[in-house]
Amino acid sequence: MTRHENIPQSKVNSCSLQCGTRYWGKVEVIEKGNNYRINRIEIKPKHGIKQQIHYHRCEHWVVVSGIAKVTCGNQEILLNRNESTFVPPATFHKVENPGFIPLIILEIQNGEYLGEDDTERALDLTAV
Repeated sequence: MTRHENIPQSKVNSCSLQCGTRYWGKVEVIEKGNNYRINRIEIKPKHGIKQQIHYHRCEHWVVVSGIAKVTCGNQEILLNRNESTFVPPATFHKVENPGFIPLIILEIQNGEYLGEDDTERALDLTAV
């Protein structure tokens, strides 16, 4: 018997449920349930996630490393390590990394529907 055989398996593993690389960085789904999802988001320096809106979920963002420039509705704030913010449903929001090191955020999504088709990006809304 190896020393790891008695360790119970977690829902989490090295690239857990789903990983995705984007031009701005990467996102990893750490855990998900019926009404929640926890993501690890890494944003490259001088990059950001485009403005978007969700109608059926809210999001909580906690900065783990780096500095986040967050726009939520008409409010713009800077968040440092160990600071957080709340994004209510039906609110335009975006996050940028104005710094020189990768920005790492833990994102907790909570709501009745978490599908990607609930995400509308600002550019999508202006297309006719």
